Amino acid sequence: MHRLIILLTLAGLAGCGVETASTAATGAAIKKQELEEGKRTQQRATEKIDQATKAMQESAQKRGGD
Repeated sequence: MHRLIILLTLAGLAGCGVETASTAATGAAIKKQELEEGKRTQQRATEKIDQATKAMQESAQKRGGD
């Protein structure tokens, strides 16, 4: 009976380890996705800034050329 209790306890603890590892892996996958989304957002912002800068330069050239 004593061995059965020990085996059940060890099995329960092993299950917790698997669940913890699974939770950690899921958390890491979510963080990776958030990082990738952040990079895409940053890239879009950079492109918009570049477009605005180019438009301002072209506008300044047109006013200077008149």
